[in-house]
Amino acid sequence: MDSPVFVLRRQACGEKACTSPSCHSSYTALLMPSSIRISSLNTASEGLPLSHAGGLATGFTHVDEEESIAIGKEVFGLNGSVVRFPTEKDDTFRFDGHDGRKWILKIANPNEDWDELSLQVELLAHLEQVAADLPVPRVSPSVKGAILPKVTTSSGEDRYVRLLSYMPGAPLAATTSTSQDREKIGELLAALRHACSTFSHPGDSRTLAWDVRHLSDLRHLLDYVDDRRHHAQIEMALERFKTIEPQLALCRTQVLHNDFNTSNIVVDPTDERFVTGIIDFGDTVRTAIAIDVSTALMNQLPGQLDDARQADFFGHGRDVLRGYLRGADLTDGELMLIPHLAMARVVTRALLTTWRARLFPQNSRYILRNTAAGWVQLEWFLERSFDEVSQLLLPTAR
Repeated sequence: MDSPVFVLRRQACGEKACTSPSCHSSYTALLMPSSIRISSLNTASEGLPLSHAGGLATGFTHVDEEESIAIGKEVFGLNGSVVRFPTEKDDTFRFDGHDGRKWILKIANPNEDWDELSLQVELLAHLEQVAADLPVPRVSPSVKGAILPKVTTSSGEDRYVRLLSYMPGAPLAATTSTSQDREKIGELLAALRHACSTFSHPGDSRTLAWDVRHLSDLRHLLDYVDDRRHHAQIEMALERFKTIEPQLALCRTQVLHNDFNTSNIVVDPTDERFVTGIIDFGDTVRTAIAIDVSTALMNQLPGQLDDARQADFFGHGRDVLRGYLRGADLTDGELMLIPHLAMARVVTRALLTTWRARLFPQNSRYILRNTAAGWVQLEWFLERSFDEVSQLLLPTAR
């Protein structure tokens, strides 16, 4: 589907050597006919490794605050100020409108194509229709009525943009939670699964590096793990993963969020719901239900181990699982796979973040923010036998 293309450029004032700040902070947005449009954005070129898809390996020129305000005004009719959010691979801003409303303005990575992004926005529209009570963002169209307008930035890059409603609260990662709070998280994950079960999209079966089903395809990233001990641990974990691949291939699948981590769960301890927002549908994909649950549980694992957490490593995860099982089912086979899939997610994160931190050293602090905890978690898994790990969650279900 074609999207309008807005070209952002400096407003000409007629002076050859103009130095006026007002001139150089002004932009115009022109709706270009498709016949003269710059070629559409593509995913990673054929033949490149899985790790390079979806913009993970694509550098780009960041849009600054001034230009993001111009995009908000010209493309979406907004007036206000912005606050940049740290992100993995795009430019994301909170847009604070002069009218008091807040929005999220996302300017996609140049290598993210329309199919990937429309998967996300169409899923959000679906959720609004079938489960309006779920706390997920709403998508707002541009002034031209486009859900995914394309802009050509001042640096000459073609990038899709979208405007989402702002979800108030704090990331779960920035606060604490009780056992009851975590059960509410699980209940919400189950509700989201059910709401997503009736959704389909031409791009939902994409091959995604963050989909744990494809962990073995990331083996080449071991070349970026310099620490010999960590290198050996990942090799051991990859061999374990091979053992479960046949069972994983038989698991139930559907479209799922696939990234229910503590940065993507917005909470308010004063709200009886506790969870006030589920954000970042960027890893949405048709994958195994067990993978979706394992990602949520892995993100509840401790990053440091005292005696109590060593003895009950999945304690917080069991709270989430308890809430989840009130609203959705899991087979014993899935429950046996989930701890192994949680370990696989730890390995996926270690490989992708170590590699991307080398590619983008200027963003390495953000990219590696959870990697150190991951080495602690991986060691815990590898200290236990395959059978021990398989049995970790079965008592919860019974």
